[in-house]
Amino acid sequence: MTDETPENQVPHALGPAAAAGPVEPALPRWATALSVGSIWVVALVLGILIGVLSRPTGYASWLSLALAVCALLGFVAQLATQQKDGFVSRLAATLTGSFVILGAIGGILALVSGVA
Repeated sequence: MTDETPENQVPHALGPAAAAGPVEPALPRWATALSVGSIWVVALVLGILIGVLSRPTGYASWLSLALAVCALLGFVAQLATQQKDGFVSRLAATLTGSFVILGAIGGILALVSGVA
């Protein structure tokens, strides 16, 4: 084997990275914050609604359903950015924040329902 380019392929003048196509610009910081933070707000609103509208025996099932909704919305929000760079870290931040918010609300609801 040789390191030479085959005769039928002409190398790109700027190299193989340029031959792959144009580079997408990075996602602006405000767009990242909006795509992650909007799902956190949804988690907070769902948690408050669960605390107000459901019975104490149903808190756990409703909170797990709210986390599933946040996970699905997180995928939608991150895919809507149409940026593959940083997708995993943005999705991880979205899901981690939703889990922490709903977990804190679940802890508060457990304390309140145990006292009453």
